Formats: sequence, C-alpha cells, structure tokens
Amino acid sequence: MLVQNYPSTYDVVVANDNSLDDSKYILQELKKTFKSLHVVELTQEAVHISGKKYPLSVGIRESKHEVLLLTDADCVPTSEYWIEKMQAAYDDNTEIVLGYGAYHKKKGLLNKLIRFETFHTALQYLSYALAGIPYMGVGRNLSYRKTLFFKNKGFSSINNIPSGDDDLFVNKAATKENTAVVIDADAITRSIPKTTWSGWLRQKSRHYTTAKYYRPKHKFLLGLYFATQFAFYPLLAAAIVLFDWRFVLGVFGIRFIVQGIILYKSMKKLGEKDLWSWFLFLDMWMFFYYLIFAPALWRKPKQCW
Repeated sequence: MLVQNYPSTYDVVVANDNSLDDSKYILQELKKTFKSLHVVELTQEAVHISGKKYPLSVGIRESKHEVLLLTDADCVPTSEYWIEKMQAAYDDNTEIVLGYGAYHKKKGLLNKLIRFETFHTALQYLSYALAGIPYMGVGRNLSYRKTLFFKNKGFSSINNIPSGDDDLFVNKAATKENTAVVIDADAITRSIPKTTWSGWLRQKSRHYTTAKYYRPKHKFLLGLYFATQFAFYPLLAAAIVLFDWRFVLGVFGIRFIVQGIILYKSMKKLGEKDLWSWFLFLDMWMFFYYLIFAPALWRKPKQCW
C-alpha cells in the first residue's frame, strides 16, 4: 500500500489495535520513510464491541479523505495500481466499490478448497452487484465514501455481532445505483490462507453467522441457490436409477460444458485459473461444504473474535 503508483494524494491509515508484538516499532520505522503513513495507536478496547469494528471506525474517523479503501493487515495488493483501479470506478453516483479479495496459492488440498470457496463467494456477490442486486462485500478489498459510513451511523446497528463490518454494512448501504464492481487483475488483493482445517472451520463458521441478518430478498435468493446446488448431485444419482440414464447423463453433460466455460472465463479473470482442472471435484465438494456449515446460519454468534 505504501508504494502504490497513484497520481493523486493518498494516505495509508493503520489502526494498531493493542498489538503485543513489534508492530508499533515497525510502523514507527516505516513512518520515517513513508510520509503518507498515518498510525492510530489504540491502547484500550471498546466495551461490548467485539471484532474489528471499533479500530476500523477510529481509523475511518482519522482519515483525511472522502474515499476510503479498506483491506486487512495480512493482505497485499497484486499490483501497484490497486488504488488507481479501485478509485477509477467512482463517478458522481458511486458510493461503494466492491473488489475481489483472494488468497495466496499454496500446496495442498485445503488451500484449493479455501481458494475455490472464496472464488465461488466472489462470483456470487460480484455477479449480483453487476445485476443490480448488491448484497455484500469483503473487507479485504472494499471501498466506500466516508460520508456514506457516517450517514449510516457506522457500525452502530451491528456492534453486537463479532463479524459483519464488511458484508452487513454493504448489505445495509448498497443499492443498484450507488454500487460499482472492479474485477481488474491489478485491483485484486491476496491474503494469507489458513493452514489447518480447524482454523478454517472456525473462520468460516464465524463468517456465516452474519447471513441471518441479510435483507429478506437476499436471504431468499441465496437460499434458493444453495438449495439447488445442494440437491443437484443427490437428485442426479436418483434420476440415473429411476429414469433413462442416457438422457440424464446427456442433460448433465450440457450442464458440465456450460459450467466449465463460465468457470474457466471467471477463474481466468480473477487469477484462479489453476483451479479449473479441479472444478468438477470442487463443485461436488460444495455438497459436503453446505452440510458442514449450514448449522452456522442458525447458530448464535460467539462474542469473541
């Protein structure tokens, strides 16, 4: 973020939230070289506000400019044109810009599952936004206007929920008219993925506890999509047994070809092309994914981050 190729003025605001490592001293050294770096040191925690909403709110309040571009501490832009590409999406009506927050490519099956689920989620929220139905964004790559943040009273309506500083805020504030999407390869950010199954399960379970707070229309559309994807392979197996298997496999073949073309183009656009050869396995995996994480949709959110 500190070495972005951006023709206008920008500041990098870092909220150091009660860190116990050497972050404070590292930031002090960086500030000597990069004058655009503004560090906000938090020495006390907000009572009854879990997660990162409080430090994020303080960082937004301390920012000098109208357009905010958010990411996490473990994220890095894929290019030095990240700010420029995200900023270019704004016009007089734009108040929110959604980007793609991906994960670094590592060895192993878990990494493929994490990256495919992240890609799959992005394919949904970016497509819905392009269709005029924006419903969420990810804090790893999200931009909105400072005035919009304060017009919606920040995170005051969701301070009791550990997560939601990104998706629930967008769900509340985004409209067809005020939301834009950027899927340029130079505007992607990448984060460090979980390396253990238990860590990933905890992370995703926490993420899904916010879905119950979406608008009713969004819950219906997403629920319908999840239900059809979850039921597809069991119904396919039943149809092969109960009907003419040649006709059933013919229909499946058509779906397979159409799905393959769409996923190939989308994965290529979002820098995940290496996952394409796995797409049939990963698509079948989503059946078990929904089995694992569906209970989180009804579970009460834990108050710890």
